[in-house]
Amino acid sequence: MAWHGREGQRIHYQDDGRGDTVVLLPGWGGSVIELNQLRSELADGFRIVAVDLPGSGRSQPQPRHYTAGYYLQDAQTLLGLLDELGVGAAHLVGFSDGGEDALLMAALRPARVLSTVTWGAAGRIVASRELLDGLTCLVDKPIEPLLTLAAYLVEAYGVEPARIMARSWSEAMSAIIDAGGDISRSQASSITCPTLLIAGTDDPFCPPALVREMADAIPRGKFLEVPGGGHELHRSHARWLASTIAHWLGDH
Repeated sequence: MAWHGREGQRIHYQDDGRGDTVVLLPGWGGSVIELNQLRSELADGFRIVAVDLPGSGRSQPQPRHYTAGYYLQDAQTLLGLLDELGVGAAHLVGFSDGGEDALLMAALRPARVLSTVTWGAAGRIVASRELLDGLTCLVDKPIEPLLTLAAYLVEAYGVEPARIMARSWSEAMSAIIDAGGDISRSQASSITCPTLLIAGTDDPFCPPALVREMADAIPRGKFLEVPGGGHELHRSHARWLASTIAHWLGDH
């Protein structure tokens, strides 16, 4: 299904099941298909609205040109989708950029969010110059930590669209970091719902210390660290992650 949002956006989503609504958000450049195992684990007892982020998966526009304000734009777009679907309040479950959007949505509209679960998200962006430079030339000269991402983007979007996406995303990240790196960290006290932030010990993009700091700043925040885990816990620790999220949602 698709919803036509602001300024030519076409947001792809899948809406299945019955019960309290769970909004499932994949990461930058990703697709809801990557979270199918998690979706199936949560399908019993919940309405699952799985959404491709603007410019990713089957959502348009593509290739997307990212700006420093894209997190706020995306959070507002996703809240607009909830309005369109008649969802008054929902649980938000997100990975990486999807997790950042979930935290920002919870800060912007506390009454709309029942609980939040994220992995690979911290409310703030911190990245080395090497990593940012690596994103700029991701398609043509990928550095070792980004080899998998580069291969995925080229396969999913094609060489030139992937090149445009990566370059503009790198520029947006640089602008955000130059401004202090804040996404929702400064608004953490406004996130009033129960919030679980999960981080892998070996996550190169979202270090556990940064995630713990965000969890501590949220009034009802909780932090979990996964020993040996990296960024994509839905791949490396799929069963554990699905079970943990299912229990969290059941308790809230």
